Amino acid sequence: MHILILNGPNLNLLGRREPGIYGTRSFDDYLPELRAAFPDFTLEYFQSNHEGELLDKIHEVGFTYYGIVFNAGAYTHTSIALADALAAINTPVVEVHLSNVAAREEFRHKSLIGRHCIGSISGFKLDSYRLALHYFEGLKPKRVGFKR
Repeated sequence: MHILILNGPNLNLLGRREPGIYGTRSFDDYLPELRAAFPDFTLEYFQSNHEGELLDKIHEVGFTYYGIVFNAGAYTHTSIALADALAAINTPVVEVHLSNVAAREEFRHKSLIGRHCIGSISGFKLDSYRLALHYFEGLKPKRVGFKR
């Protein structure tokens, strides 16, 4: 079962960018732990700072993958195009954020993509991804015929 972990802008700087908010580890350092913890899944990872590349990836996997774990970064709050792409696919998506967006600046309180996701996990730093994968793990026996 394929799951895409999709990261948006500035997440390539994890481990170096504002460590007090985002932590001190890079996603590349964390990914092997996720793969070891979820051996039943084929985890694909894609990160881009470009909205169009994120859209292309969603279109590519949005009808065939088991799930998408999506940290859209700042695009969460600004991208109607990403929201439209998520609305158009039938692969379930879990929105994740490393920080607790509700405890941050006002503009971060609104997610344009959230209404097209199964749920949202925020505030657990890199463990937000692990928690999202546990959701998909719980779907395994029931996944046949899934429709939002």
